[in-house]
Amino acid sequence: MLIKSVRGFTPTYGKDCFFAENATLIGDLILGDFCSVWYQAVVRGDVNSIRIGNRVNIQDGAVIHATFEKAATQIGNNVSIGHNAIVHGCTIEENVLIGMGSIVMDHCVIGSNSIIAAGAVVTQGTIVAPGSVYAGVPAKKIKSLSPELQKNEIERIAKNYLLYASWFEKEK
Repeated sequence: MLIKSVRGFTPTYGKDCFFAENATLIGDLILGDFCSVWYQAVVRGDVNSIRIGNRVNIQDGAVIHATFEKAATQIGNNVSIGHNAIVHGCTIEENVLIGMGSIVMDHCVIGSNSIIAAGAVVTQGTIVAPGSVYAGVPAKKIKSLSPELQKNEIERIAKNYLLYASWFEKEK
């Protein structure tokens, strides 16, 4: 793993985090407890702050960034950022799934208990109401989140990534 200081900021993180050997953490970045940053993921707090809650998994190839002097990035607890997703200068509240290959742009707010479908592009300034499922390019609401989706997708994936990270910790 590469942890790099820039502009006087060094990333910090809580307890029981897993970082893949080629994950990159840069600058003004604070991660909570039980987080994981997977292979080739980049969390780049060089131009603005990035704050990440507890039990957040940032999957392979994902990029978390911000916009200089304009848009910081805030990610709540129990969030899964799918493979190759881009999360940029936005707020993601708690219990959210950001699908594989999706893009969430500056000044978006993704409400709690929501899903952004794989491949979706959430354009700048979009406000996703809590409990929504958004899909498409540009992303639009396709339905409200059912209790089944909450349990079978958001909660399942977040719990699975805690398990997966534990496998790697045992290999040390």
